Amino acid sequence: NRARLKIGGNAYQPWLKYYFEYELSQSNLLDFRIMVEKWKFLSLKVGQWKVDYNRERSVSSGKQQLVDRSIINRYFTLDRQQGVALYGRVNEGKNSDLNYWVSILTGTGRGSRTNDDNNLMYVGRVQWNFLGRALPYTNSDIARREKPEAYLAIAGATNQSPYTRFSQSGGGQLFEVLEPGDEGQYRVNQFLFETAFMYHGFSWASETHWKDINDLIDDNDNRLGGFYFQAGYFWNELFSWFPEKLETALRYAYLDPNLDESSVSEREITLALNYFFNGHRNKLTMEWSNFNAQENTVRDLYQNRFRIQWDISL
Repeated sequence: NRARLKIGGNAYQPWLKYYFEYELSQSNLLDFRIMVEKWKFLSLKVGQWKVDYNRERSVSSGKQQLVDRSIINRYFTLDRQQGVALYGRVNEGKNSDLNYWVSILTGTGRGSRTNDDNNLMYVGRVQWNFLGRALPYTNSDIARREKPEAYLAIAGATNQSPYTRFSQSGGGQLFEVLEPGDEGQYRVNQFLFETAFMYHGFSWASETHWKDINDLIDDNDNRLGGFYFQAGYFWNELFSWFPEKLETALRYAYLDPNLDESSVSEREITLALNYFFNGHRNKLTMEWSNFNAQENTVRDLYQNRFRIQWDISL
């Protein structure tokens, strides 16, 4: 369900970089950005890209551990926006090793060059690499790291726009609302806590989200919460008879779309097997998922899904 053209590199100087990504199947220009990365402690990015907010959305579709992202991604991702960002890394190699990102964006989604009002989207993220080594945005410990890599991160965002969610298609709405709101109708504030870890074939990632949506016209307020944790392991690290390129993975995700209504919730459990012919560039994924959507105290919705995907990057 994905076919992408990706072009990246540098121009004139090694620290002057560019990246371009186009979705062939839907004819969407996804990414176009220029990065000035002359100094590690201070870099500049201008253009359109996935906002530096949460790990699950930042990991490329070609480097995921499971076929797709969790059920909470739709509710909390900021997806792609246009704007400018400052970012960097300080105290590299020490216990106080930190990455940071500060972004100012249009806040109206992919493909939107203008802001609907005078209120921009502001995003901040701080990542503490407490072992002195930075963990990249990729899933599965294919490299079988000899030294553990881990981080703790917090991030926050605030935006006022006609939208309550974002996706690859641009701005959209949560719940039963179908049309965009008026200019500046929704004030959205959100926050996350995130962890990640990889060592000797084991990988871990988790996110916990909170989001507050305030309808400034109809004077309504809705609070959401959710989390997921995901782990994978190459059992060949323990048992020599286990296939070296085969990984097992598990994800559990929980969403409360209205923290004031305890009878409403959604849950996902996914089990997967990955066989890496050539790392993430050529892999086969087989997964089973169980979904439980509790709409009220009387009726629950259940669904099971089985998928196989062959993912190739050239």
